[in-house]
Amino acid sequence: MSFWQSLTRPIIGMAPMDGVTDATFRHTVAMHGKPDVSFTEFTHVHDVCRGPEFLLDSLIYHEAERPIVAQLYGKEPDLFYQAAHAVCELGFDGLDINMGCPSRSVASSGSGAGLIRTPEVAQSIMQAARQGIADWAAGQTLEKAGLKPGRVAAIWQMNEQRQDARPLVRHTIPLSVKTRLGYDVVVIDRWIEHLLIEQPAVISLHGRTLQQMYRGEADWNAIARAAEIVRGSGTLLFGNGDVHSFHDVVRRVRDTGVDGVLVGRAALGAPWFFRQKEEARRILQEHRTEKGPEPWAPPLDVRFEMLLDHARRFEAACGQGQFRRMRKHLGWYCKGFPHAASLRANMFRVSSVADLEQVLANFRMHCASLTEVSDQMLLEPLASPEPSPAL
Repeated sequence: MSFWQSLTRPIIGMAPMDGVTDATFRHTVAMHGKPDVSFTEFTHVHDVCRGPEFLLDSLIYHEAERPIVAQLYGKEPDLFYQAAHAVCELGFDGLDINMGCPSRSVASSGSGAGLIRTPEVAQSIMQAARQGIADWAAGQTLEKAGLKPGRVAAIWQMNEQRQDARPLVRHTIPLSVKTRLGYDVVVIDRWIEHLLIEQPAVISLHGRTLQQMYRGEADWNAIARAAEIVRGSGTLLFGNGDVHSFHDVVRRVRDTGVDGVLVGRAALGAPWFFRQKEEARRILQEHRTEKGPEPWAPPLDVRFEMLLDHARRFEAACGQGQFRRMRKHLGWYCKGFPHAASLRANMFRVSSVADLEQVLANFRMHCASLTEVSDQMLLEPLASPEPSPAL
C-alpha cells in the first residue's frame, strides 16, 4: 500500500509552485501548519541527471515535511528512467510528473502541459519512470542506471546533510501526475482516460487549460467530470485552482467528490494555513452544514516571529547573497493589518536577516508612536468650537 492510501480523506495538500515552494518555505509550513502532503518545485530531468550539481538544490527537503513528493518535468523517457533512480535514492515518498506547467517555454518544448498534445509520449514517460522506480527497488545502482559517479556522490552527500534522515529502504514509491484540463480547449474526458491506462496513484488536476494560464476562473465542473471518470479506478483525483480558504476546500469537495484538494497561493505568507485542515475534514465527514472553518490568522507578533523564522532558515540554507529571493515571501506576509502596505514596500529592500530585524523594529516603534498619539487624543478634552462671526 502506498502512502497515499494511508492518508485521511479528503487529502489537503500544498501544491507545487515554481520559484515559491522551495525547501525553506515548505519546512516553515511544515513547522507551523503541516499539509497532508507537499511537493517540491518542478525540476527538469536533465538537471537531475546531467546538469550542474547546484540544480539539485530544488530536491533538498527536511524530514519534517513528510510525506514529500519530488516533481519532475521533461519529455525524454530515458532521462525519466534515470531521474526516478535519483528520486528514490534521495528518499522521497513519491514521484510526480508535471504535465501541466503553462509556461510557453516549457510547453513549446514538449514538456509540462505540452504533453497533453502528445499523449503517447506522456504514456512512455510514465512507463519509464515506473520502470526506474521498480529497478531501483530491486537493487539496481545509480551507476547501472546511467548516472555518472560525480552525480551519484552529490546525491549521497545530500542524504548525509539532511538532518534526522531516516534509513534508506529500497521499496517502490508511487507515481502521480499533475496536469490541466487541456492545451487550448478542454479535453478532460479523453486525456484523463489516457492517463488512467498507466494507473497513476494520483492525478492532480488544475481547472484551467494551458491557454488560460492563471486567467479567469478555475473550471471545477470539469474537475467534477474528471472525478467521475476516475472513480473506481484505484487512482485518486485531486482538484486545484482558486482555493483561497477552507470555505473553498469544503465547498469543492462537497460539490465535486474529489479525493483531495491542493492549495497554492492561499498559503503564501500564511504558513499557518493548514492548521484548519482537521476541522474542515470533520465538517465534511460529519456532514455538517457549515461552509467551513472561519479564516484564522495569528496575532501580529506571532506572524512576525514566523516571518523571522522563515527568513533565518533561508539565510542559513542559501546564504546572504541569495537573500533577494526571500523578498517576495516577506512581502506576502504583509497583508491584512494596519500599515501593511508600507511595511511590504520596505520588505523589498532588505538584503539580510539583520536588515529585516531592523525594518520590523522600526515598524513596531512607528506603530507604538501612533498608538500613543491616538491614546493622547482620547485623553485630551475636545476644544470648544470657535464662535461664529457676527452677521
